[in-house]
Amino acid sequence: MPQKEEIAFWFTNLQNQICTALEQLDGKEQFAAENWTREGGGGGCSKVILNGGVIEKGGVNFSEVFGLLPPVVAQAFKLPQGMHFFATGVSVVLHPHNPHMPIIHMNVRYFEISDGVYWFGGGIDLTPHYIIAEDARYFHENLQRVCNKHNPQYYPRFKQWADNYFFIAHRNETRGIGGIFFDQLSENDQQSKQDCFNFVKDTGNLFAPLYAYFVKRHAGSPFTQNQKQWQLIRRSRYVEFNLVYDKGTKFGLDTNGRTESILMSMPPQASWPYNFQPAAGSPEAHTLQLLKKDIDWVNYPCP
Repeated sequence: MPQKEEIAFWFTNLQNQICTALEQLDGKEQFAAENWTREGGGGGCSKVILNGGVIEKGGVNFSEVFGLLPPVVAQAFKLPQGMHFFATGVSVVLHPHNPHMPIIHMNVRYFEISDGVYWFGGGIDLTPHYIIAEDARYFHENLQRVCNKHNPQYYPRFKQWADNYFFIAHRNETRGIGGIFFDQLSENDQQSKQDCFNFVKDTGNLFAPLYAYFVKRHAGSPFTQNQKQWQLIRRSRYVEFNLVYDKGTKFGLDTNGRTESILMSMPPQASWPYNFQPAAGSPEAHTLQLLKKDIDWVNYPCP
């Protein structure tokens, strides 16, 4: 049965592997690393890339934190007060230069408390500025393949979870085309701890190949200033979700995490023009029409 030290060590290697792959894909800049410590126990390493050939801003964070579980977190998770916790994981967010490239996010994590309760969580989701059916199908087919390797119920369950989780209620739209999202995955799901860890590993290892697909297809595509402005508007919705709804952001702040690392997911620029309405029939209007739950992207018709 994997112990917390083994899990944390694997996450540090995942961070390094992803950064190496992304530097090769970007072709211009490298990640700058900053180690940090958390008052109360633990720390991590934040790796950030800025103004690259493909990536305008990106971050790959590793954290390994522990200590007395804050009362607000214990209450949120319905856990006993006074317990000690251990949490480790890797989170990735990439904001590209090109508006034809999507924002992509991944998080894989492990959490345990001192009475032996543990769980894994994570997922991968995609936020295209312009939704392209072929890309959405490819993305979801790969997620389905990894899920089916471990449990045929994972993809429909975790896809629905992502649809519901990455929903911006005050906009009545999804953040993007979803993906998979899972939390509190443990032996309660009829999987051994090693089985759960293996699924998390395969999810983490999927990230770099997925992003390589989008770099190859779209990083060199020409774009207009109007398309760039649309990208900034879509980024603003990303900001709204992370600051209003994202549980990871809240957990990090509630556990006295490092603010710069927690807010690494914010784009370098975003825009909130008042009451912007795209022209009828435009690619922008088409994207808005597809920002909704319950779309079967694996079987979605492609032109």
